[in-house]
Amino acid sequence: MKKRKWMASTVAAVAFSLVLAACGNDDKEKATNGDQKEDVKFVSIATGGTGGTYYPLGGTFAKIIKDETGIDANAITSGASAENMAILEAKDAEVAFTQTDIATYATEGKYMFKEKIDTIKGIGTLYPETIQIVTTKKSGIKSIEDLKGKVVSVGEAGSGTRANAEQIFEIHGMTFKDIKERNLSFDDSTTGIQDRTIDAAFITAGTPTGAVEGLAATEDVVIVPIQEGKIKELTEKYPYYAQDEVSKGTYKLDKSVPTVAVQAMLVVRGDLSEDLVYKMTKAIYENTDKIQHAKKKFIKAETALDGLGIELHRGAKKYFDEKGITKE
Repeated sequence: MKKRKWMASTVAAVAFSLVLAACGNDDKEKATNGDQKEDVKFVSIATGGTGGTYYPLGGTFAKIIKDETGIDANAITSGASAENMAILEAKDAEVAFTQTDIATYATEGKYMFKEKIDTIKGIGTLYPETIQIVTTKKSGIKSIEDLKGKVVSVGEAGSGTRANAEQIFEIHGMTFKDIKERNLSFDDSTTGIQDRTIDAAFITAGTPTGAVEGLAATEDVVIVPIQEGKIKELTEKYPYYAQDEVSKGTYKLDKSVPTVAVQAMLVVRGDLSEDLVYKMTKAIYENTDKIQHAKKKFIKAETALDGLGIELHRGAKKYFDEKGITKE
C-alpha cells in the first residue's frame, strides 16, 4: 500500500513538473512573440552618434511617443546599427534604429554576428541608405566590371558596407580577389580617391553624403551604376535591398544613376506587448508631419514594409493590417 502511495505521488510530481515546464516554454514563446502584457513605463530608443541622422530622429520619435501614448521615452546614443542589436538583446533599450541588412544578419547569425539574435522584431522602415560606388572621371571607371584590378575601399572590416560590396560583386560574378581591397572609413575613402591612393569606394549612407560632397568640391565625381537586370537579381536574392538612385544634381551629377539601397528601420524587442508596439507604431507613422528633419519625406506608412527583411512584431503588424498595408 505504501509502495502504491509512493508511486502515485511520484507520478503526480512528474506530471506537475511537466505542466510547469510546458507553461515555462509557453511563456518564453509568448515573450518572444510579444504576447505578454509587460508594464513598460519608460521606452529607450537606441540611435547612433550625435552627429548622425539616427540621434535627432530618435529624439523626435521619443517626443511623439510620449505625446501620443503618455509613455515616457528618450533617445540614447550608441554605435548605431550592429551595436543596437546587442543593446536590444541585453534589454538595455526597447526600440532601436538599424539598417535592414544588419537586422537580417543579426537574426541569421551572419557576417559580424557570430550567433543568431532572435529576440528582435521589426516595426517598419524609414528612409533609404544608398549604396554609392564612388570614383572620379579621371579614373576611367564606368562599370562594376571596370573595378577589376583596381584599388577599392569596400568599407571598414565588419561593417554593413563591406557586406553590401561583397553581395554586389557576387551578383556580377566577382569577388574581393578581383580587386585590391582596402577597408577604410567613408572619410578616409574619399580622401584616398582624392590623393589617388585608391580608385573607388563603396559608401552606404543617405544621400547626399558629407564625405562625397567634400570630394565633389574638388573632383568630378562619378557614381558607378548598377544595371536594372542586376538590381532585380540582387533584390530577389537579398530581399532587404530596394531599388534606388542617386539623383541628378547630387554631387553635381548631370543625370540620375541607378543603384540599390538598404533601408534605415526601427526594430523592437520581441518581448514587448502587442498593445505597446501597436501604439508606438501608430504614433510614429501617423505623426510624420511633426518630424523636423530632411528624411521626413521618406517616412511613410505606405512604404514602411519595403525591404523589411525580418519578421514584424505583432503590434506593428496589427497597425499595418488595419491600414491595409502588406509586404510585397
